[in-house]
Amino acid sequence: MRSLAVAAVAVLLAMPSVAQTETDNTQTDNTGHAHMLSQAAPAARRSAPADAYCYIGWPTNGEKVHSTRIKIWFGLRNFGVAPAGVDKPNTGHHHLLIDTDLPPLDQAIPNDKNHLHFGNGQTETIIELPPGQHTLQLLLGDLNHVPFDPPVMSKKITITVGP
Repeated sequence: MRSLAVAAVAVLLAMPSVAQTETDNTQTDNTGHAHMLSQAAPAARRSAPADAYCYIGWPTNGEKVHSTRIKIWFGLRNFGVAPAGVDKPNTGHHHLLIDTDLPPLDQAIPNDKNHLHFGNGQTETIIELPPGQHTLQLLLGDLNHVPFDPPVMSKKITITVGP
């Protein structure tokens, strides 16, 4: 009986755990929540009303800010905000794109220093940027971080960060 138990433990140890398998396809947002991602295949995009849009309320395009610590607030019209993972029609959550172009619209939005996720439904943030010129843009993602069709996004703005 003891040898059977030892053999079972050896088999279990040789198998990858669910956590190991999921880690390869997860992404952690700014709040520490992990979300499954589809890296290879295009994702199904959810519909958004044609008149839905988001915008950066502050800073405004061309703004010169005098601190490297910047408060940014997000605006949204004709659409609602819901945390990542919440499946409610006509809602999504914000992603702030910093110094980058739009990602592929048929895939989950990346999560890195240029693509910040606000998966708890936040509508403002404070970020640190080095002195110089920077671009900012919002892109709304669905419960799985995939952009809507048509995409709900802001205009790309340029700001200058001074010391």
